[in-house]
Amino acid sequence: MSIRLYVGNLPEDLSRQELEAIFTDEGDSISIKIITDRKTNKCRGFGFVTVKSEEQADEIIEKFNGYQLKENALKVERAQPRAKDKADEDSPTTSAPVPAGSTSGGARRKGASNNSGGNNKSRRTGGTQTDSDSVQPDPRWAQELEKLKQLLAAQTTNT
Repeated sequence: MSIRLYVGNLPEDLSRQELEAIFTDEGDSISIKIITDRKTNKCRGFGFVTVKSEEQADEIIEKFNGYQLKENALKVERAQPRAKDKADEDSPTTSAPVPAGSTSGGARRKGASNNSGGNNKSRRTGGTQTDSDSVQPDPRWAQELEKLKQLLAAQTTNT
């Protein structure tokens, strides 16, 4: 069974060959994909590494999480499962939360079929207001966010 790893905080000018060179010592069974911008064809700052086993995935996470690449500290962790493009109408989705103000295609179709036009519109605007009040930071970045808050608090008390 293959394990997919997320590699974040990649430099914008990174090529696939440069990233492959970093992971060559880990074996031939590794596949690498850098996500690029369609217009500029530059790295969007993240990519994926697919490995064959759990043990190999754990080794790579331990070895390369925090690895310095062109003055950037890489973030390596297990990739979250992909969200399906078409939501199954019968079962509720239990994937990652959708950011406030954005809707997925499946949610729009469900809302349109289950609610009347006027009710759907009021729910959408009401949902956006309550979503923005209850937005929580991504748990992967919570520690960094807390550090930034502390630095900002220290700066405001010093001035």
